[in-house]
Amino acid sequence: MKLSRLLKLFTTPLYMVYAYLYPVSYAKKIGVSCHKDLKIYGPSYYMFSAEPYLVTLGKNVHISREASFVCHDGSTLPFRKDIPDLELAAEIKVGNNIFIGTGAIILAGVTIGDNSVVGARAVVTKDVPSGSIVAGNPARVIKTTKDFIEQAKIKSLNFGHLTGKDKIAAYKNYFNKI
Repeated sequence: MKLSRLLKLFTTPLYMVYAYLYPVSYAKKIGVSCHKDLKIYGPSYYMFSAEPYLVTLGKNVHISREASFVCHDGSTLPFRKDIPDLELAAEIKVGNNIFIGTGAIILAGVTIGDNSVVGARAVVTKDVPSGSIVAGNPARVIKTTKDFIEQAKIKSLNFGHLTGKDKIAAYKNYFNKI
């Protein structure tokens, strides 16, 4: 066994714990370009592909659990025996004021415009225009952020300012779960 593989055997669990406890710090450590106001909800160990340095995240970005940023296309691997230099990869750029839902997959070459939302489990294969909500596989625009905000204001429980135990108590009270 090569020394590098043996070293990885011992360091991987440590990095996984680090990515669980400090997901934003881990993302920065592996080369993701991001601002300090980034929020990652859940571990970031498997979130970024083998080229994390090709991912740029803007200001006020919120990323849910199990989201993935894939900067390369492994489908070229079977053809490298005939075309050894075949390689497809591209940057991923995420703008400012973005929410990326649980399990969303952002593929190579995609730019997500400012003030946008990517729905849970969406597979984003093309650029997302600023001010858009996208969902589905492949992801498509389903409404504007402006329309979403107007609908959300009407449906709001008005608990957004609460945190921790206060928020839990408000939910339990509202949904009659006390």
